[in-house]
Amino acid sequence: MKRTILKEIANKLKESKTALLYPHVVLDGDTLGSSIALCVALRKLGKTAHILIEDEIPSYLRFLDLNNDYCTYDQHIIDEPDLSIAIDCSDIKRLPLRREKFLSGKSSINLDHHKTNQLFADINYIDEDASATSEIIFNLVKLMDVKLDSEIAEGIYTAIITDTGNFQYTNTTKTTHLIAAELFDIGIDMEKISIEIYQKVRIEQIKISGEIFGNMEMLFNGKANIAFVNQEMLKKTGALMEETEGVISTLRNIIGVEISAFLKEKHNNEIKVGLRSKTYGDVSVIAQKFGGGGHQKAAGCTLNTTIEEAKKLITAEIIAHLEEAEKRVKKTEKQHKI
Repeated sequence: MKRTILKEIANKLKESKTALLYPHVVLDGDTLGSSIALCVALRKLGKTAHILIEDEIPSYLRFLDLNNDYCTYDQHIIDEPDLSIAIDCSDIKRLPLRREKFLSGKSSINLDHHKTNQLFADINYIDEDASATSEIIFNLVKLMDVKLDSEIAEGIYTAIITDTGNFQYTNTTKTTHLIAAELFDIGIDMEKISIEIYQKVRIEQIKISGEIFGNMEMLFNGKANIAFVNQEMLKKTGALMEETEGVISTLRNIIGVEISAFLKEKHNNEIKVGLRSKTYGDVSVIAQKFGGGGHQKAAGCTLNTTIEEAKKLITAEIIAHLEEAEKRVKKTEKQHKI
């Protein structure tokens, strides 16, 4: 069934003349890498294709579009595209300044791997088993009869390693490794990708990390923690908000911690909340209570309040979630004893 839908999407892409691709706001490796890979494939078929963004590309991902050839802020670059394609976007709310443009397409497609996807397009293809949306793009490009080249391969590989934590997270599967192996055969510059993503750290990033870990609070007998970054901290250290991206993984890495929360203060009391779990916690449940979503072990939401109030709200939900989880564990243990 899934392959039939993906084949239908491939045919629509081949039949189209123009397409606008929509990565989600606050660009990450999967949404941008997947968008680049599909945009390259569409252009190889002779299509007019562009990636419409609304925020700046993070420095560690700029190598994917060095010449600014694929990404654009210009919503009039294609007035009425044949296709509007959302990539790695679980909710149309994650296209805040581009929503109307997305809906103006003659037809819309939604490609994603989040189980909380809101199915907002004409055709929705959601594969919760995919480690990253780029796995979907990998299969789609093949169904489009486009030969994968190094540029497509590097976009897909970037997406995979950033969404799997360099193959560390439990969303990594045998299929993920097989795709990576095929990408190596095509020819990717792994050293370049690794240096761009992991080995270009400014001193300001080290400073902001110290500030963040300094305000970290342990919760629920050390089984959870919460930390934040605000505008004052960024100003003090000279760091960029994007340079706090890996903090939440470090918070989760602490021994004994099951759930971590990291709060980012944007502007006008907008708080972006990142949530991670290690084994049994389901942070997507917590995120959904605040209108967000994501995966069991990686989710997020946005709160329009102060950092202090956001901390209280998120802390309460984390504790309630862990209390309920522990009750289930104890109940299961009791049943096994019987």
